[in-house]
Amino acid sequence: MAATRARHPVKVLVALTYLLMVAVNILANALPLNGTSTGDVSDAYSNLFAPAGYAFSIWGVIYLLLGLHVLYQFGLFHTASQGTGRAELLNKVGWYFSISSLANTAWVFAWHYDLIAVSVALIVVILICLAAVSQTVRAADPPLRDRLFVGVPFSVYFGWTTVATVANVTVLLVSLDWDGFGVADSDWTIAVLLLAMAIGTATMLRNRDIAYGLVLIWAYVAILVKHISAGGFDSRYPYVIATVTACLLVYVVAGVVIVVRRRAGPARPAPATRDATRVIGGGGGI
Repeated sequence: MAATRARHPVKVLVALTYLLMVAVNILANALPLNGTSTGDVSDAYSNLFAPAGYAFSIWGVIYLLLGLHVLYQFGLFHTASQGTGRAELLNKVGWYFSISSLANTAWVFAWHYDLIAVSVALIVVILICLAAVSQTVRAADPPLRDRLFVGVPFSVYFGWTTVATVANVTVLLVSLDWDGFGVADSDWTIAVLLLAMAIGTATMLRNRDIAYGLVLIWAYVAILVKHISAGGFDSRYPYVIATVTACLLVYVVAGVVIVVRRRAGPARPAPATRDATRVIGGGGGI
């Protein structure tokens, strides 16, 4: 009952922080903020992990899905029949979402004003919030409708933020003129690609999250496109191209594994040990 009564302030907070985040992101490029666009800042720190420009169009999908979630918070697309269970889930997710929206808004200012280290700290906050949402939804094991309007929007957002966090750290290192301990940029890129793939694949399999995995595939395909296109790196780094291709194959295999596991259904619980307990206890029972 308490969770149900607390719904109104959470709903309002979710809506206000979401609208603020979207408005700031739009105005940052429309004005543009500090006289530069979001893409211009990224281009100023060229690195081999950066995807092709079209990849960032996924933000339109992310904002749309998050907008649907906001409407879901306000009661659209569902009834109140789920009662306290749904209210508790939406409240928990709402708090994490609101914090992530504020961090996203602050990230735009840090990025546009070239405060790259601050932007890394902020995107890590966003990543932590989205990981918490993912864990909350997974623990709740909600019905299909909740998975569509709560799970999927944040899986897509989480997937993109996973890749964006790696890219943001890469930009930070470039901004600091880090020499990579003398190791070639292409070798470091291969290591980063493999590390991000390992983290992403583990998250996919742990959460059985296809939507999250599809976003990783989207991002890695965009990295591949930039490496093989004439307007990008024009295939100058064949080992990076081979690594990205291998990572994509791993993501696809992980996706197949998830589908097979889902069709197989949840694992059966372990058999009861009641008889053994009676033997140990001398047959007394309760």
